Amino acid sequence: MGVVNVTPDSFSDGGRFLEADRAIAHGSELARQGADILDIGGESTRPGARPVPAAQELDRVLPVVEGLRGLDLPLSVDTQKPEVMRAALAAGASMINDVNALQTDGAIDVVRGSECAVCLMHTRGDPLTMQENPHYDDVVGEVREFLARRVAASEAAGVSRSRIVVDPGFGFGKRSAHNLELLRNLGALVELGVPVLVGLSRKSTLGRITNQPTEQRTIASVTAALLAVQRGAAIVRVHDVAQTRDALRILGAVDELGSRFDD
Repeated sequence: MGVVNVTPDSFSDGGRFLEADRAIAHGSELARQGADILDIGGESTRPGARPVPAAQELDRVLPVVEGLRGLDLPLSVDTQKPEVMRAALAAGASMINDVNALQTDGAIDVVRGSECAVCLMHTRGDPLTMQENPHYDDVVGEVREFLARRVAASEAAGVSRSRIVVDPGFGFGKRSAHNLELLRNLGALVELGVPVLVGLSRKSTLGRITNQPTEQRTIASVTAALLAVQRGAAIVRVHDVAQTRDALRILGAVDELGSRFDD
């Protein structure tokens, strides 16, 4: 899943693709590099970010969805607002990536009334407060329980299980130790029986480990993506598509014992 942030303040590439034509060009390039899905977001959810009005989010997202819908790959929209979900699906998106796991009033109704896929993410608090001393007694168990409840609630509301993906929400209301514990035990989330999405690309936990600034975390991000896939992740949400794709090809070749590469 390639990241297309149409925002001025996202932690990694905020402002680089705020204009629709630049975001469309970036998404097209990520598709050329081998992205299987593009995730388009018009509201930053980084720690400390402030919410934006739905109208502004729509102004950012809809032209990009419309500009990329001719590509032969699914478009996901990263939003928690029902009105943005509805308009994005009408414009050609086929997946909703919701950091609030369809808990916003009306969100589950929008998804139920469509045929789209949906990603349910775990977080605690909102972007303004989520990193203020987050605490867990058992981070893996608590995240797993939350996601199981949200899957069950979505199914009960009429969203078929085959459309659901879950995301443990790395960096959303979690310290570095929490993030690493979740990555180490990702199999506990895979056991929920729905695809698991992992988004660790360029995040601050990787920066704390490597002591590298955001723009120099490509190697760390690719490594984290490989570890996630080895532990069962079905989707990795990344900024560096080409590098991650190459690494996954190597992993796939090793898993196939090189049978396709006899020379």
